[in-house]
Amino acid sequence: MRLSSLRSYLLYCGAVMLMHASAVSADPFESLLMPGPLIEGHADLEDDCNNCHRSFSDEREETRLCLECHDDIRADVLKRRGFHGHSKQVRKQSCRSCHTDHQGRDADIIKFNPATFDHHLTDFPLRGQHARTACENCHKKGKKFREAPGRCHACHKDADPHRGRLGKHEKKCQVCHRETGWTAILFDHSLTDFDLTGKHKKTDCASCHPNDRYAKTPQDCYSCHRLNDSHGGGNGKKCKKCHSTRAWDDLDFDHDTETDFPLRGEHRDLSCQRCHKKDPYKVELKTGCVNCHREDDVHKGRNGRKCKDCHSPKGWRHTRFDHDHDTDFPLRGKHKKAKCIACHKRNPKEHETDTACIACHRVDDVHKGQQGKECQRCHNERGWQHRVRFDHDLTRFPLLGLHAVTPCEECHLSGAYRDAETRCHSCHREDDEHRGRLGLDCERCHTPNSWELWKFDHNAQARFKLKHKHAKQHCYACHRRKVKKVASVPRPCDACHAADDAHNGQFGSNCERCHTTRSFRDVQLRR
Repeated sequence: MRLSSLRSYLLYCGAVMLMHASAVSADPFESLLMPGPLIEGHADLEDDCNNCHRSFSDEREETRLCLECHDDIRADVLKRRGFHGHSKQVRKQSCRSCHTDHQGRDADIIKFNPATFDHHLTDFPLRGQHARTACENCHKKGKKFREAPGRCHACHKDADPHRGRLGKHEKKCQVCHRETGWTAILFDHSLTDFDLTGKHKKTDCASCHPNDRYAKTPQDCYSCHRLNDSHGGGNGKKCKKCHSTRAWDDLDFDHDTETDFPLRGEHRDLSCQRCHKKDPYKVELKTGCVNCHREDDVHKGRNGRKCKDCHSPKGWRHTRFDHDHDTDFPLRGKHKKAKCIACHKRNPKEHETDTACIACHRVDDVHKGQQGKECQRCHNERGWQHRVRFDHDLTRFPLLGLHAVTPCEECHLSGAYRDAETRCHSCHREDDEHRGRLGLDCERCHTPNSWELWKFDHNAQARFKLKHKHAKQHCYACHRRKVKKVASVPRPCDACHAADDAHNGQFGSNCERCHTTRSFRDVQLRR
């Protein structure tokens, strides 16, 4: 067989075996098909084509295999950083579009040209002096390009004149400097805790930051302006309470807005020394009215120390206390004319005033407490005798009949109304024609409509039925003596008929065993 025919046959066999074999390592046939040796960095992958290729796969699968090994590049693509992450065109292309292998061990598959490389496609675009700086100044020999530091201080620490005096801005060169050069300083002081206003804007930096000292620079006025203090420290060290950065003579103190004590009324015309007898920044001035006006208190402390509840800075006579709206006890009637001290004998702020009528009018109570403590049920603020309202029907003695038109004084001889008797006999003793022989329970027969209108049914209302001869007897025939209450138990026959007993008591007192009420002679012996 010719050599050319043998070569063709071997290539054909190799192609067939590559299509059907699940290769784990490269075999001689794959080596025959390989375009050329890999670069030195990929030499250890040359024995197995599956490290970088998959049968019947496209460029996307090869790119995925590349990124599995080059995980730093994969991270750049995913996070849109670095050269491979910033360029949208690079992210869409396959790896082999730029990096072709199988060109030999010494082949350059990166083809990096510093002269044509666009540094804006990295995380560090070159601006100002950086654009004119040689690559090797930042990218050291033997280091990957991606390993170049991106912070100012990493490259320029030897040029740093501050040497640890910048405090929280240490190593943050970009706060003051720009790429145009170290001397092109652009610092926004408003980004600090001390914004420059007024004359501070024109002050030279070294005046506050001598010897490039920026850390722990004092921010209080007194540290810098001690020599300018015309008060000699008498007003403390808080200069900004009165002065501003415009100028020392340009006072900027508003007592109304900058203190808890706005000056109103007569306070506005007072000199500062009237209240501030000592250094206001060392000795806190008490703002309570009584601290200055104790001698002006005509109430002698009885109304407490909160003068402003009633008075205003316009003057002591300008009171603004409305008892009707500011309390739960509006003043009406005679209460309007009463003096405050009549009710408020102690400090009303410390001792709650009892608003019950009886609390003040106990000595005026003619009822001696018998009607309770709720005087308002009958009386009102216009006066004790003004339109007294009282519903007698709500008592235990409702007024019926003639009682309804009887003057109160007929029954209530004094203001102690509960002392009035409710029994008929207590008022109508002289009207009792029975002289007490029928007891004191007048209501058993009589009604409040009139004495003459009475009704009593002895058979229905008493336990002793009146029959025959008894029905014809006068009441006094049986009720002979004066009693308080008629006995409820019927008396025995001999109580009335002892003189009529022909047996002289030999048969006992139960006359009804033999006799009836028709007649003593009507005898019916019962067992």
